[in-house]
Parts: sequence; structure tokens; C-alpha cells
Amino acid sequence: MDPYLEMHWGDVHQSLVAYAREALQPGLPAELVARMEERVYIEKESDRIRRLVPDVHVATHSSWTAPDALREDNGSSVVAEPVVFDLSFDPITEGYIEIRESRGGKVITVIEFLSPANKCGGVGQEKYFQKQEEVLSSDASLVEIDLVRSGRRVLALPSAEIPTRLRSDFLVCISPGWLKGRRELYPLPLRQPLPAIPIPLREGEARVNLALQPLVERVYGVGRFDRTDYAVDPEPPLSPEDAVWATDLIKAAGRR
Repeated sequence: MDPYLEMHWGDVHQSLVAYAREALQPGLPAELVARMEERVYIEKESDRIRRLVPDVHVATHSSWTAPDALREDNGSSVVAEPVVFDLSFDPITEGYIEIRESRGGKVITVIEFLSPANKCGGVGQEKYFQKQEEVLSSDASLVEIDLVRSGRRVLALPSAEIPTRLRSDFLVCISPGWLKGRRELYPLPLRQPLPAIPIPLREGEARVNLALQPLVERVYGVGRFDRTDYAVDPEPPLSPEDAVWATDLIKAAGRR
């Protein structure tokens, strides 16, 4: 997994959802279908500042007049005038996948690719927790794929329950809908290729594999992320050991 992809996660996230839906479709039973769904929310300015979102929207402001022009005729103090900003709060859209019965539309499995907004507080996290609780309260299965290093863990498995040796950079958590207390954890170390994840369908039914590494490689290629500036360090910073490993790979590829 390339840690530099997190710098472009909006693009990466949407592509992962679309390509995962495409990859799952052929392996599903005839009566099931994978659909892309969306949740939309407005992010508060305080949330943007806290997360340091790179794509801050353009603000418009009124023209500004030099102070001398604001002085009254009698020579009294300058009257202050504001510079007016109209901030744009465009809706944020996050995609996810639902595997449903083609007739009736019953939801069988929900697949989430987590984003920094889900993990760094604010409205995005609130909306994610609402969706998580909704799925866990139903008889649908939940698959949470966390390929983001920033923020705190929001998986259905509390971080305190995860042994230190299993707290990998990336994690997948599967909550089978027919086993309310069951959580299946898949640690995904940074330095290893991403594996295939067995996606649960209905109870007693064979799972369908979702190969993550080909998905990421397709995102990387189609998105032209080979043009990423590898001369800078990724955000958030890697551990000292992983930084050395990543630097060696980047130099070997002639990118630094």
C-alpha cells in the first residue's frame, strides 16, 4: 500500500468504491447485486480547520479601499469597513457499497472504505457512526476497510480490544450479520501486498473474495498517481523504520 495515496484520498476513495463494486459483481449469486450508495453532509468550518483539508474552497470578498479614502471631511478618525468573505460549504459526498437482494432490495452486506473525515472527528465521523450503528443493529454484515493512517480508529471493534501486535497500519474489520458479537480482524501491514478479503453474504453461504491489491494498483494507474511528488514525506509521517524502508523503495525507483 502506497502511504502517499492518502494525500489524494477523495479521488482514491471514490475510485476504490467504484472498482470494488465492479470486482464483486461477477462473483455474487444471481439473486444478489452490488450497488454504490452515498451519504452527503455539510462539514463545519471548525472541522475543516482541524483536519487541514487541502482543497479549501475559494472565498469571494468585496473590494478594499485605502484608509485615506475612509477619512471623514472633518479630519476625524478613519471609519473601519470590513473585507467581506462568503465561504462556500459544498456538500461532501462519501460512497460505500451495499450488496442487496435484487428483488425486494434487502441489504445483505455493507462495505465501507474509511476516509480521514470518518476518523478525525466532526460531522463526517458522526455520520459514519450513525451508519455503523444502523448496520450493526440490523441483520446485515458490515465490512470496514481502513487504508487510512490518520485519525483514530472507528472500527466496530474497539481499539482497546486489539492486541498491540495486531495494531497494523491498515486494518479490515468484518462484523457478520448473523453473529452479533463476532468481529473478524485482518491486519494489513504497510510493507506487504494487500490480500483478498472474504466478503460475507448470507448465513451459510460461501463468501466472495475482494482482492484489495489489484484495486489499489488500478486506482494508482488510472489516477496517474505515479506523478506524485515523492520528494516530500507523506502525511501523517511514517515511523522511523518505515520511513527508511519507503525511502529505499523510492530511491530504487528513481523518484527521489
